[in-house]
Amino acid sequence: MMNKIINKLFGEDAIKGVYRWAAAALMLLSLFLFVKFLTDLKKLPRAGDEIYPQSTISVTGESEVYAVPDIAEFSFTVTEVADTVSKAQSQANEKINAALTAIREAGVEDKDIKTTSYEIYPKYEWQQPACLSLSCPSGKNVLLGYENSQTILVKVRDTEKVADLVALVGKANVSDVSSIQFSVDDKDKYVAEARAEAIAKAKVKAKELAKQLGVRLGDFLYYTDNNESRINTYSAKGMADNEAMSLTATTAELPTGENKITSSISITYEVK
Repeated sequence: MMNKIINKLFGEDAIKGVYRWAAAALMLLSLFLFVKFLTDLKKLPRAGDEIYPQSTISVTGESEVYAVPDIAEFSFTVTEVADTVSKAQSQANEKINAALTAIREAGVEDKDIKTTSYEIYPKYEWQQPACLSLSCPSGKNVLLGYENSQTILVKVRDTEKVADLVALVGKANVSDVSSIQFSVDDKDKYVAEARAEAIAKAKVKAKELAKQLGVRLGDFLYYTDNNESRINTYSAKGMADNEAMSLTATTAELPTGENKITSSISITYEVK
């Protein structure tokens, strides 16, 4: 009914012309949107591509911080061999317990004493029978006994007591004392201090370089920690048996020295 009214008012040819113009306009609009889509798509960065500014300045800052060690660690090992496992354990436990008792009486708490190794294994010896003839019996492994080895790690919170504690271990007939290492308990504090100084030096260097080049620093872009702030600890070398035992008579002096904490960072700025 409505189509008949429109035909009478405008005529059939006029209506067909309107439809043709509408169809053409719709096609043109679709083509325009498609071309615009392709143009914008080309402007987008491809996967894996990174957008870098045309001009940048990269600088490196380095810093060293020194700290007096406030803790120390040392370990001692007891090794005993017997014809049975239980005897080897009993002999080792006797020395270990004597050393631990002396350490605890000297003020070291249980939280600072830790077993780091406990091993039991058979001990064999290859034996070859003496033979003067051309046909000799073959040799064989002979069980000599069983070895029990126990290693204890001790953390000392008063570095002045380290030498006395090592001497106490020696008095308990423990001759295998490993390296003594001095370090700082709150390492993060000194790492942060070294990093802050390195960053400050890098910022000063960037400003000076920009001034020399006649440019202005733009936004901060990248930061890299080159070595994750190294901490160089001081260690006393492991002592031979006779040296460790000599501490029972005379207490050795063990200087703590200083620990060096180093930091190296890199910063990149955009240049305006």
